Amino acid sequence: MTSCSSGSPPCPVDERPRDRLGRPLAWDAKGFPGVEQREDISEADAVAEACDYLERGLPFHAHEVLEMRWRCCPTDERPLWQGLAQAAAGMTHAARGNPVGAERLVARGQASIAEYAGPLDDATAALIAKLTAAP
Repeated sequence: MTSCSSGSPPCPVDERPRDRLGRPLAWDAKGFPGVEQREDISEADAVAEACDYLERGLPFHAHEVLEMRWRCCPTDERPLWQGLAQAAAGMTHAARGNPVGAERLVARGQASIAEYAGPLDDATAALIAKLTAAP
């Protein structure tokens, strides 16, 4: 992975096939459809898409969407989006049967979200509640 810009999370550089929970598969395997990678995604779109993926039992996909927003959000919002992406990664670990990893990532996500002092709309607040509930 490479960095998109200074201070932002890594950008995906390969298109390795993955299963529905984001685990890498053999290069020649038929993978589960992933998330369309974009350089820019609005807050509203990120929240709506992440919620949709979570409702469909696809926490890895929600993580991917939230990470896209983290890469392009204003600097003052980075703790929020980093925390949301970490919490979604925690849910991914829970779905994969790794409760210790899930707990740690959700806790890390909660700590990052707590650093954000800006306003939250109702949809984002609901997403935070959903992602930071006990895994």
